[in-house]
Amino acid sequence: MTVLIAGATGYLGRYLCAEYSRRGRHVTALVRDTTRAEGLADLLIEAEATKPETLKGIMDGVDLVVSSLGITRQTDGLGYDDVDYQANLNLLREAEAAGVKRFAYVHVLNADAMTGVPLVDAKSAFVEALQGSEMPATVIAPTGYFSDMEEILTMAKSGRVWLFGDGSKRLNPIHGADLAKAIADTTDAGRGWAEVGGPDVMTQDEIARAAFAALGTEPRITYLPDVLRRAALSVLPILPRRVSGPARFFLTALGRDMVAPRFGSHHLTDHFQTLAAAMADQAEGPRT
Repeated sequence: MTVLIAGATGYLGRYLCAEYSRRGRHVTALVRDTTRAEGLADLLIEAEATKPETLKGIMDGVDLVVSSLGITRQTDGLGYDDVDYQANLNLLREAEAAGVKRFAYVHVLNADAMTGVPLVDAKSAFVEALQGSEMPATVIAPTGYFSDMEEILTMAKSGRVWLFGDGSKRLNPIHGADLAKAIADTTDAGRGWAEVGGPDVMTQDEIARAAFAALGTEPRITYLPDVLRRAALSVLPILPRRVSGPARFFLTALGRDMVAPRFGSHHLTDHFQTLAAAMADQAEGPRT
């Protein structure tokens, strides 16, 4: 079985390549720059999903496409409609033409409650197109990634964590390796939809305290009135897209519970401790 991974050099994409390879699949990684992807997959294909002419023929013989392609930080002038929607649509159309057996896409949890957020709207538009295709489809909606939570550890390291409201909103973010396993399980089973989170449901306050505990420092948390979060959301649309886009998504997600069925074996507290130890080693510098 041949699996093509789109977004292969991203946080989740690398774990997807490793997981499908572990399962004995022939893994093809779609990348924009092969120099950043050495050893990532059995086959590297250099192409740009935003340019459909570069995709011609790349899916011949492919059984499954798994796309985690999307913008997290806008740096190259492209927008969410260009990447999260249109680039994925280009992949879908090429997959249809090649007779691929299944197309899997990594969405976002609670998308229906976050309409009006450009990132979410673009993803939802692609999901609608995918589910309207005759091709069998799998949509995976995760809660959030451990890599997102690293921002909390960075704030704690600087001395203070800022939270909106009382910090009681709950979430269970998931490690990339666990999410990749959940995605592979879901596509292997031929399921159409799966919501997935990590093994530990924590409040935002508990996550902040876990970050301080990993660093071995006393918690210093400031709770901002939630009205400030809502006010920021009303102002963000007038700011440059590269600033407002990610902020509108994260501020919207921070205002609600993001809890999905628990999965996996990686714990956020352990992840924080590992990162904190690495920070300490880096601060000490090389030992003689």
